[in-house]
Amino acid sequence: MADKGPTAEALALGEELRRVVGTFVRSIRRQAGTPTNSQSETLTLLGCEGPMSVARLAAERKVKHQSMRLVVGQMEVAGLVTRLPNPDDGRSQLIALSEVGRAALIRSREARQRQIAALIDERLSADDRQVLRAAIGLIERLT
Repeated sequence: MADKGPTAEALALGEELRRVVGTFVRSIRRQAGTPTNSQSETLTLLGCEGPMSVARLAAERKVKHQSMRLVVGQMEVAGLVTRLPNPDDGRSQLIALSEVGRAALIRSREARQRQIAALIDERLSADDRQVLRAAIGLIERLT
């Protein structure tokens, strides 16, 4: 029996979830004053994955190597990242979060967390919060 792919219901739910989550994330970033840009996305990636080469950063972020080199250079000048020797390849270096970069990442996450918490306190009843807890569990199962 051939795989027929996702059902129409799953496709519709998937699109609605993608749209709502994307809108929510953009709204929270805007309200918390932490808009995304190439530097913040790179900081987040380094914070989650740890040190990596410029080539891997470019691949993970789906940008050109040259563009990633420019972003890393700007971040280095700002003190957000540092270069480390690559233990697997003596000819290259790894890019890592500096303490300044780690602090900036934490501040950004905390600002978004506070914004979300304020909205939950302001707009959701106790029953709504239970539904939200259940929805978070379902979304986690999808990941």
